[in-house]
Parts: sequence; structure tokens; C-alpha cells
Amino acid sequence: MYAIIETGGKQYRVQQGDVIFVEKLDLAPDAAVDFDVLLLSQDKGLTVGRPTVSGAKVSAKVLGQVKGEKIIVFKYKSKKNYRRKQGHRQPYTKLEITGITA
Repeated sequence: MYAIIETGGKQYRVQQGDVIFVEKLDLAPDAAVDFDVLLLSQDKGLTVGRPTVSGAKVSAKVLGQVKGEKIIVFKYKSKKNYRRKQGHRQPYTKLEITGITA
């Protein structure tokens, strides 16, 4: 069984036991969070929500707050002696999917 959830403007395909990284959620470690299900696949078939599947939830546990890889932003204009270097690390929330209820 798998489900499609949406958080942070992105959609994720999840199964029970998966560990995913989503856009930062202001939650403490070991906190529980529930997501609405957009699409649900079971043994009996596929259920598509309009916009969500009624009565279906995905439960997750927060494992921690992490940062992504460093990205270098370099701006440059030729012959003008203009150079700007800036780094960025995107914050993520690490989640473990604990259950899917239909």
C-alpha cells in the first residue's frame, strides 16, 4: 500500500517505514504529524481524491531538522569587476512514515 501526500508545495509517494525529507515544518523531534492523502493505492485498486481521499490519513514521526547540501550562488559581470559569492543550505525536516490509514 502506498499513498501520495502533499506538503510544502510538493507531492511525495510514501509507504509505511519510509524516511523522507520535506520542506521545513516547525515541529520538535519525536512529534507526530498527519497528512491528507491525495491518492491511495491498495490491494483492491487505486483511489483518487478530489482533492483528498476522505477518511485517509498518513501518520509520520519527526526525526529531526536537517540542512541540505551547500549551494554556491555566484554573480558575475564581465569587465565590470562585479563579483558576489553567496552560499545557501536549504532547511529540511526528516520524517519517518509510521502508518497509512484508509
